[in-house]
Amino acid sequence: MHGQTKVLIVEDDNKTADALRRGLCHQGYQVTLKGNGNEGLDELRSQFFHLAILDWMLPGMDGIEILLALRAQKYRPPVLLLTACDALEDRVLGLDSGADDYLVKPFAFVELLARLRALLRRNGVKMETATQHADLNIDLIARRAWRADEELQLTPREFELLAFLLRHQGQIVSRSMLMHEVWRESNRMTSLDNVIDVHLARLRKKVDGERRHRLIHTVRGVGFVLREAASA
Repeated sequence: MHGQTKVLIVEDDNKTADALRRGLCHQGYQVTLKGNGNEGLDELRSQFFHLAILDWMLPGMDGIEILLALRAQKYRPPVLLLTACDALEDRVLGLDSGADDYLVKPFAFVELLARLRALLRRNGVKMETATQHADLNIDLIARRAWRADEELQLTPREFELLAFLLRHQGQIVSRSMLMHEVWRESNRMTSLDNVIDVHLARLRKKVDGERRHRLIHTVRGVGFVLREAASA
């Protein structure tokens, strides 16, 4: 989990922008999204970000113009430049203009994540790899979870659900949030409520079982919450 790591995405393609936003939010980043270069530069000048992802071709100012404008700024975050251009001269121009890294579209999301982690490490941002609540612990890199000293045998989906609940511990999460951020279904016509309820029931059985102190609670008519106290 990346807790308070703030990322700015400047991307005008709605499909790409939404996929990046959902994917990074799912990984625990705090994401701000802008759709044109002028808004992106204004955001970089007025807000603090640990990292920025810039598309090269943007309405208004393009990515190169933003990079050049940032050179005059005392502080700027590391920048990953996205582009469809793979020619050597384009890569050189992007890096010479101030990009810290360069990724050619189309790209694998796991590679983008790896490049972000490398940029953040290079700039001294400490990455969280584990999180806990009460006696529940998860390792986000190894994708393993424990309740007290007992390792929980979770499916990949159950692990993602548990990680999402932990990132929002103490907060009620709706089925709609889970559909968008865990199942990544943004335009589905039919409801996933029954599927989500089945997975939550299985996860609750593994996490809480017959333990006295239960952590996963249903908030009737609203959603679910991970906390030590019983739901209201």
